[in-house]
Amino acid sequence: MPHDHAHDDHDHHHDHPGPDAWRGPHAHPHTGHAHHGHGHHGHLPRDFGGAFALGILLNAGFVAVEAGVGIVSGSLALLADAGHNAADVLALILAWGATVLARRRPGARHTYGLGKATIMASVTNGILLVAAVGAIGWEAVQRLAAPTPVYAGPVLVTAAIGVVINTLTALLFLRGQHDLNVRGAFLHMVADAAVSAAVVVSAGLMLLTGGLEWLDPALSLVIVAVILSGAWGLLRESSAMAMDAAPPGIDVAQVRSWLAARPGVREVHDLHVWPLSTTRTALTAHLVRPSGESPDVFLADTARGLSETFGIDHATLQVETGELDCDLAPDEVV
Repeated sequence: MPHDHAHDDHDHHHDHPGPDAWRGPHAHPHTGHAHHGHGHHGHLPRDFGGAFALGILLNAGFVAVEAGVGIVSGSLALLADAGHNAADVLALILAWGATVLARRRPGARHTYGLGKATIMASVTNGILLVAAVGAIGWEAVQRLAAPTPVYAGPVLVTAAIGVVINTLTALLFLRGQHDLNVRGAFLHMVADAAVSAAVVVSAGLMLLTGGLEWLDPALSLVIVAVILSGAWGLLRESSAMAMDAAPPGIDVAQVRSWLAARPGVREVHDLHVWPLSTTRTALTAHLVRPSGESPDVFLADTARGLSETFGIDHATLQVETGELDCDLAPDEVV
């Protein structure tokens, strides 16, 4: 059903219009498409493009330096961290590209837009991280069995630089924790800073003692555990979103109860909640409502309430009088 909503989602944060602003050709007595272009929650501020660009530039340069020092010094921990950082650079590139795609307007074929690209990027990043740690872990086990000399001085200096760069990059994404992509980038950088700090400690101990070469591969295994821990959480959450699971933080039972409590509503069925992107959520539902005030006002107020209460910013509601049985009423029917 056509509508003439403006989709300028980036200039209308938390700006909820009054009922008159919601009326339009998309609502009629029995069916209402209560989708609105106002008050979208969690859209990426425009300045995150600069954050991604700067983060990629800083980390790509550091990866080259870190890998070179790791090869010359014989430090597996440094090489492992360089590999992890390289994966993070790719993750930043994917996340940035996905957010650019997500801002494109819907088209004739992609009628919801390309917001799902942000979810696909998160899944890809999780898979890349899991794949990267396999080689690191295998090499670390072999080094533990036969430790090799490590030039700890260059390792310490390089890792200290890594702490600074990763911390600065993490701060670039501090304000975007509501977005899974941005939160993933932030967590990657925080983990990298922590790993680099651990390498500093390890290299310092080797310098002080003149030995303890086993610390380097042992620390590599710790790095593997840290990466796997973060990657598993990211992969689990993003995979669930890719399968159209309700986004974390939205209790579908609470949404159903809230809709059932709306004025005049006697029944709620065919309720679905799913992510359009890492920052946008959609809902469809049938509401049995035999009588009441103007359907237009009811639909507008209900959609506004869903946005304000649950962060669901794309709601499509069908209002039925209950005179006929709906084929989609059973919960098991999709």
